[in-house]
Amino acid sequence: MTDVRTIKERKRHGGAPLVVAAVVAILGVLGMLIVDHGPWSEPKVQPAATANHTTTGEAARSAGAKVTPTEPRAPIEPVPPGPEPVQPANPNPPQ
Repeated sequence: MTDVRTIKERKRHGGAPLVVAAVVAILGVLGMLIVDHGPWSEPKVQPAATANHTTTGEAARSAGAKVTPTEPRAPIEPVPPGPEPVQPANPNPPQ
């Protein structure tokens, strides 16, 4: 039989650290979302003409490199030469 006195003496303590940890975790996730998805984190693609007048273009030219635009890809890619890879008989090797 359980004594009523011992049940009343058992009180859980220590809920404050759990609350603090949850608040810190929530604020951390919200902070990462704001930093990663804010309007300032959008990529800014620049053409080669703009790259000629930036510090990266200046650094490349001072090192002796030539800044040129990337060649466009062919609309249809050729089939790579050689045989196609063969599927293994047993796709899941024993461990």
